[in-house]
Amino acid sequence: MGGVVALAGCSPVKVAASTASASPEARPTTPAAAFARLMDGNKRWVSGDLQHPDRDPDRREFVAQAQEPFGSVLSCIDSRVPPELLFDTGLGDLYVMRTGGEAVGPVVTGSVEYGPMTSGTPLVVVLGHQRCGAVKAAYASIRDGKPLPGSLQAIVKALQPAYEQAVREGGADPVETMARAQVTLTAADLRSNQDLAPLVSKGALAVVGAYYSLDTGKVEVLSGAPS
Repeated sequence: MGGVVALAGCSPVKVAASTASASPEARPTTPAAAFARLMDGNKRWVSGDLQHPDRDPDRREFVAQAQEPFGSVLSCIDSRVPPELLFDTGLGDLYVMRTGGEAVGPVVTGSVEYGPMTSGTPLVVVLGHQRCGAVKAAYASIRDGKPLPGSLQAIVKALQPAYEQAVREGGADPVETMARAQVTLTAADLRSNQDLAPLVSKGALAVVGAYYSLDTGKVEVLSGAPS
């Protein structure tokens, strides 16, 4: 992919705000502003002082014909890690891709590229998390030389580099080390992606690696935070 494209059925065409309540805050247009918006939302999630923005009928009508999310999040399928909730966002705010252990392949990479390359989404977050079941299963599979059944083995294969890095690093909890490695490796790969790298280089896009604590609800930044 290259340049700005539009795909049928997922138009990123901009529309003017019809009511103040439909879009209570202006869409962040820079990586730093988008990152700040997400992290402010996470602070509210941790404290319980939630705003639940962009979740009313006006917002539904506002984004019904077009969307312009300010961030993209690649996270795990874990039911305890819903990006829209833990960042206190709403309809039309985020593109969200979820795979086991943030495993990446061509379709996933294309999905991550979609926002930045079609509607100028200025932020991508790769979000791993504490006690990741997919990472744990992949770690045991590789360590013991026992493939997982069916297509689950594709997740194991995708997480192999993170396993190898975790082995090199060592540590008291190799599964947590592997989970963090998966985040940093995936974020680095996306940051240097042939289509996303030019956007990163000119400051139009940031790719952030982050880690979510199930215990506290806090998102910890591991790499790539925009200044």
